[in-house]
Amino acid sequence: MDKKTIALLGISVVILLIMLYFVGIDEVVGALKVANLGLIALAIAVQVFTYFLYTLRWQVINRIAGMDEKITKLLPMILVGLAVNNITPSGRGGGEPVRAYILSKDNDEYSFDETLATVVADRALDTFPFVVLAAITISSMALFFNFDLWLLVVMVIAVIVIIAILIILIYMCINPSFGKRVDGWVIGLVRRFYKKNSEEFENTIHNSIFGFQNTMRLVISDRKGLVISLIISFVIWIFEILRVYIVFLAFGANVNLIIIGEVFIVASLVGMIPLLPGGLGAVDGLMIIFYSAAGVSPSVSAAATVIERLISFWMATIIGMVILPYYGSSVLDKISDSSSSKKLEESVDRDGDE
Repeated sequence: MDKKTIALLGISVVILLIMLYFVGIDEVVGALKVANLGLIALAIAVQVFTYFLYTLRWQVINRIAGMDEKITKLLPMILVGLAVNNITPSGRGGGEPVRAYILSKDNDEYSFDETLATVVADRALDTFPFVVLAAITISSMALFFNFDLWLLVVMVIAVIVIIAILIILIYMCINPSFGKRVDGWVIGLVRRFYKKNSEEFENTIHNSIFGFQNTMRLVISDRKGLVISLIISFVIWIFEILRVYIVFLAFGANVNLIIIGEVFIVASLVGMIPLLPGGLGAVDGLMIIFYSAAGVSPSVSAAATVIERLISFWMATIIGMVILPYYGSSVLDKISDSSSSKKLEESVDRDGDE
């Protein structure tokens, strides 16, 4: 990790510690001591099963695109992608180019453009049920929760931006003329800001967009595969919410499952805003505030949030970072570039030339 990432992670942890201080660290520790370890172990098992579902969905999409890989091979890549998402303030998108790069490097038959298309499709299919749930949640919380108007506006804007990006991606793939306009727009930017070897780089961009469109069209045209992937996506979100519910049960807090789901969706939405790595600090604080507003004591809300984030955030981060060196120093070099698609694309091109 570079200095900027470490500094942002440090800021996030400090924010969390400050919140715990105001809640009462002694009370939080006291709540942790009486937690049901069996239920916490069950929550961990649910999270591990969720990793399997993430991998299964990506496998289905890869097969549609003609890339038949085993789950055991894709699972470590998923975990690395989750880890990089968590340590980069990129709206949970920093790990996706890295995941695509690893798959393209691991199998010479796949180009980076093809693997990136399956990763983007995977994220789009994950985002679709989230947008549906987020729209329902925002409407519900606007009616039943008394929170500041600015927060509601931020959440609505975030959902609109996500929907707009999805529409642009899908339309670019089903409408060749629009894809050409995007191609021309990107190349226009390149000519303005990238003078060195401009023609060669323009060809790379053109081929990348063309390859991306072809792969995405394959994915979109397979209705059966799309339906299966969407079903898996909804099941993933159900298990994500169920995990949080089990954690609260471990602390003896029988919170309404609908409230759990609403708070989790809002926290996930905030976590997608590229401010701090994985939304760490901001997400934790929101969860504590909203669960406390729902009637859970602040100490139990804080303790449950700490355990939940250890399972959902830190477990994937640690496992993914442990796995990462297995793929070699070339992948490690890409982590610092994951927030810059231009740098990553240049790296892939150099590796391809070698």
